[in-house]
Amino acid sequence: MLKKALGVAILAASCAASAQAADFSYRRQAAQPYTVNQPLNGFSWAGPYLGANLGYNWGSVSNSGTNPTGFAGGVQGGYNWQFGSPWVFGLEADIQATGADDTFAAWKFSNPWYGTVRGRVGYALNPNFMLYGTGGLAFGELKGSTPFYSASHVSAGWTVGAGAEFALNNAWSLKAEYLYVDLDSSNINGLPNGYNFSTVRVGVNYHF
Repeated sequence: MLKKALGVAILAASCAASAQAADFSYRRQAAQPYTVNQPLNGFSWAGPYLGANLGYNWGSVSNSGTNPTGFAGGVQGGYNWQFGSPWVFGLEADIQATGADDTFAAWKFSNPWYGTVRGRVGYALNPNFMLYGTGGLAFGELKGSTPFYSASHVSAGWTVGAGAEFALNNAWSLKAEYLYVDLDSSNINGLPNGYNFSTVRVGVNYHF
């Protein structure tokens, strides 16, 4: 009789332990849901981000003989969409202050600031590393001055470029980027002066 009771007790304990283990396994699986924005076991580029950058610009002003160059720095922000695939689609805007300037004869031309609003299409070679192309609207100020006269115009134009971004962890990423920017001509010294330039820059983004 004692042996039968002991056997029943062992059998009941085994069933209870099995049920508890199954329930625990289910709870662990339920705590890691799959979403269309984040593939399982991978970093997701999806969501908003904000960051800063530092770079160098070089270009030329039409009808002036000047080639403004100089350092630039600013901030950028954007939003990415990633639907469980290596393709990443996004929108980004940035604003930059620059020290790009040059002098020819009596005229000094400078580009105090510029900004862009761009679309981005990226391809994640692995969960943490993405290559992307980008393009869209550009705008900025071109300023011309002599010892006796100064004028400036804000012009709109376009930009196109490419870059790479590497995720350090779930919040921070580093990027390197090249852009070509074409700002439309404006009359400053009696001639149409447009500013075309290239920029290379590195930056950091915080992903929310």
